[in-house]
Amino acid sequence: MQASLARFILTRLLQAVPVLLIIATLTFFMVRLAPGGPFSGEKKIPEEIQRNIEAHYGFDKPLGEQYLRYMGHLLQGDLGPSFKYVGWDVTELIGQSFPVSLQLGAFAMLIALAVGLPAGVIAALRKNTAADYIPMGLAMVGICLPTFVMGPLLILLFSSKLGWFSPMGWYSWRDLVLPSLTLGLYYAAYIARLTRGGMLEVLGQDYLRTARAKGASTTRVVFRHALRGALQPVVAFLGPAMAGLISGSFVIETIFFIPGLGRHFVNAAFNRDYTMVIGTVLFYAVLILALNLLVDIVQAALNPRSRLE
Repeated sequence: MQASLARFILTRLLQAVPVLLIIATLTFFMVRLAPGGPFSGEKKIPEEIQRNIEAHYGFDKPLGEQYLRYMGHLLQGDLGPSFKYVGWDVTELIGQSFPVSLQLGAFAMLIALAVGLPAGVIAALRKNTAADYIPMGLAMVGICLPTFVMGPLLILLFSSKLGWFSPMGWYSWRDLVLPSLTLGLYYAAYIARLTRGGMLEVLGQDYLRTARAKGASTTRVVFRHALRGALQPVVAFLGPAMAGLISGSFVIETIFFIPGLGRHFVNAAFNRDYTMVIGTVLFYAVLILALNLLVDIVQAALNPRSRLE
């Protein structure tokens, strides 16, 4: 098992290298072909100063030469300097802002699991009753309601009307509640439906009917036997979901003025900060690949009959 696991991890890491190179290449040319540039703004820069700045950063070279130069630095682990944050490297900006996005994503995932798992289990155990229809109906509403709508609604209710939590900033635990709820409730809806579907499929298996016939209690049947199999589709969803919570929080970080990596990415796109855009995209790509690899390993642990390939 250990040998197959090591071989599987090594294979996935080798497969990730060309994927990241392709992503870096596509992102490089897409941002360079977009209108404008990092040094173009409303205030006109004298032409001589503009040429000096472009020569300093190598923008006076042909695009192909710029690409080879950037890829050479990238292969050495150098993401380059930020064009808008003077004196900062892209690596430093990512290292400073990513912990904020990670903290937001972790709390949102805890909320999603705390709400989604019990709702899905109860709905499956009380199939075709109010305990099934109500949470699944709310889950459909949560899936259809985008975060950029839910966020302002939560601000209006819990901040403007009730005054319980802060509507923006990142200074205390009160600032964490509303953005975490906005993200967490959205993913809780998916987890609830996946848990219900997995539970219904597992509860109909022969070994569970045998356990009931032997007099096993409902609690033992659900938590010792059924839940482990029912969680497999949820675990498969958690990898992309966690990556989505961390990398897809652009809107939330903008709405709540959170100094996370998503907000840096949005600002970099508006400012045409080429190196920051490429560095952030690559960082998110690595994150998604790593989380998907972790999910595959956890799935194999939950189901020993599955093979790592």
